[in-house]
Amino acid sequence: MAEFGKIDRTFFDAYIQPNLGAEREDVALWPNHGVDFGVIDVDETAVVVATDPVFIMPSLGMERAAWFAFHILVSDAAVSGIPPSHLSIDFNLPPEITDEEFETVWKTMDAEASDLGVSVVTGHTARYEGCNYPMVGGGTALAVGDHEDLVRPDGAQVGDRIVITNGPAIEATGLLSIQFESLMREELDRETVDRANERFYDMSPVRDALTAAGAGPVTAMHDATECGVYGGLYELARAAGVGLDIDRSAIPIGPGVEETCAFFDIDPWSSISEGTLIASVRPEGVDSVLGALEAAGIPAAAVGTVEEGSGVVVDGEPIEHPGEDPFWAAMAEYAEKEGDE
Repeated sequence: MAEFGKIDRTFFDAYIQPNLGAEREDVALWPNHGVDFGVIDVDETAVVVATDPVFIMPSLGMERAAWFAFHILVSDAAVSGIPPSHLSIDFNLPPEITDEEFETVWKTMDAEASDLGVSVVTGHTARYEGCNYPMVGGGTALAVGDHEDLVRPDGAQVGDRIVITNGPAIEATGLLSIQFESLMREELDRETVDRANERFYDMSPVRDALTAAGAGPVTAMHDATECGVYGGLYELARAAGVGLDIDRSAIPIGPGVEETCAFFDIDPWSSISEGTLIASVRPEGVDSVLGALEAAGIPAAAVGTVEEGSGVVVDGEPIEHPGEDPFWAAMAEYAEKEGDE
């Protein structure tokens, strides 16, 4: 298991996958490493299920922190192509959180849920000793819809085009540039840091996924979270048993991303990028998908093709899954630096 971040494929295959409880016939999509959600068949209706931590960073301000925490919880369900509809949430809160701070968190989540048509159906809320930010609980999002509207994570087909939104290191840029803004402003100009801060509200793939799926045909979608664009490409290819041929120069890069990653000495292509959607699209649907994303104000481009074989080739060179995301070590290193000042 990596010291920081999600487990790797080897750990998953050794410890998780052999121990998944009862083999029920109504499970239409079982867990797999790098796959965002599972699916249950309920009376011929698809129920998409996705679980994530409740991730709250008070240094962002409670309103921004809650916005991001909510979108983390619903984004993996959204990449199914079926709109998120229900949420179960567990708050294991640190003792220092005030009633007023929690009120801000909950009202922000309520506003986002109402906007997306998501109902909170159950949960648990308490303060406990030993609980610390940013991981303060967990939640499960559901998306309920027709099986024919489901975009499976293992559906990429040979001949599809790969479409990517927003580009690399969106989350790494948004979080690091806000968390360590004062340190960045000592070395970088104001405009660069401001642009990096603006990536924060790109850190949700929900609109991207629902827009692309509605314009389709889309065969698979994946949110490039830990290990970033390279990790996401690798996982999408592996889930479908295909290869990908990618032109990296075609991938959009958000303002402030390159400068932020250089400042923190992290590779943008393997850094966490919640908000970056990777989709495989049938050739006849590419123009429609790109047009719909452009109309929604979402930067996107067709950046490669799905090929026979396996693995990912970028600019003619095969790449491996990054394995460990550099974001976590950078976060720890600069938190220590900031504390020393």
